[in-house]
Amino acid sequence: METQNKELTITRTFDAPVSLVWAAWTDSEHIKNWWGPKGFINPVCEWEPEVGNKIFIQMKAPDGIIYPMDGEFREIIQHEKIVFTSAALDKNDKRLFEVLNTITFIEEGDKTKLILHCIFSNIKPEGAAHIGGAEMGWNLSLDKLVVLLNKLK
Repeated sequence: METQNKELTITRTFDAPVSLVWAAWTDSEHIKNWWGPKGFINPVCEWEPEVGNKIFIQMKAPDGIIYPMDGEFREIIQHEKIVFTSAALDKNDKRLFEVLNTITFIEEGDKTKLILHCIFSNIKPEGAAHIGGAEMGWNLSLDKLVVLLNKLK
């Protein structure tokens, strides 16, 4: 049984130009450094933002548990928008839910407003807990992004 769709929107303003924030979202080496909550690392990070390209990331928690996800890039407008699908995978590589992610970049002088909008669908019962933690997880990731941007400036 699947539950109905859920949505999440997070808005953040970064003290960095849009070109730098864009680079942090489009370079797999940067993604590897900030993707996932504090303490998580990404030993596998297949992230090449071009329409149609597949995504595969393995987030490794501090306790050693691997959380795999896959997806696909749907739309890329340089310095403006990234749209991609993603899904957390269970131990049999079956999707626990699907997410349509839209990341909008808005230049505000030498700062960047980022709007992250997620639509969760095809939610399996065992995936519901992951979705419950999505807002906190994204905010923790975006906190790590701030640290990276400060290093890159």
